[in-house]
Amino acid sequence: HELLMHHPRRPVAKQEIAALEDPDARENWEFMIAFRDHVLDAPSLEAAYLALARGSAENIPPLFMNQLAQVVLRNALDGQHDACVVRAAELFYRPQRVTSHEGAVLLADAETIERHEQNRHASPLLGMLGGPAVTELEILDENNSESYFARSDAFDMVLKLGNVRSPARRGLATAMEIWIRHLVAVDVEIEPVERIEDDDWAWFVGLDAEATRIGNTLWAGDELDPEAAKRVIALFRLTFSDTGEVLPQVGARPVWLIMAMTPDRTIRMKPQNLVAGLPFRAPGTVN
Repeated sequence: HELLMHHPRRPVAKQEIAALEDPDARENWEFMIAFRDHVLDAPSLEAAYLALARGSAENIPPLFMNQLAQVVLRNALDGQHDACVVRAAELFYRPQRVTSHEGAVLLADAETIERHEQNRHASPLLGMLGGPAVTELEILDENNSESYFARSDAFDMVLKLGNVRSPARRGLATAMEIWIRHLVAVDVEIEPVERIEDDDWAWFVGLDAEATRIGNTLWAGDELDPEAAKRVIALFRLTFSDTGEVLPQVGARPVWLIMAMTPDRTIRMKPQNLVAGLPFRAPGTVN
């Protein structure tokens, strides 16, 4: 560890890792060095991410994918001044806890919520006051959006999902458009929708593992369990600006995007699905 702190690109032989006594430490170092070598071998961070998204590297922990997505987004969103877009992009690399409060669906950073809940357990007074921990956090709106950028690294602002015309849903749609354009140089238009009004889907993409399971059930023509239906958080319609980029069987027909929460009310978005799961005629190249 000390050697790599001074020389991060230093080659690490397999024998060096094998010499570690702790099996967990050996496994952790194998993951870390494999990921580092993959990133160093790629011409750019975007290229490294694309290769991972398309499956050229195996056994990469989700944490590494999230950290790489965060860095890529820093480049993709450079110059973006809409706080809702940047806050929505946090879903790409940080799990979110879903809470319903006063009829609104709120997304709060899962790690931040966990920290607040731990503080409550440590404080009898906070525990006595009760209420969801998310109510202790500030909800992003037009009145405080300017303050978001000064504190964005704290991950302590809540995203309020309103109707399909809400700034939060539009912000998430815009973040996904930027992500696709930045990584594969393909222009798409993504629109939030209330429901999928299409009896014959051409294509769908689950934005997380839970959404993929739900989409696969519907794709197969099976009936969706009512509890699973309640876990759907957001729906989007994606269309390509140039249908020449799309598989012929899809063409100008929409691609439906599904986002869902797990039974424990957590969203763990997989943004790699937006580049690996879309019906491109040919694999997109790094922009």
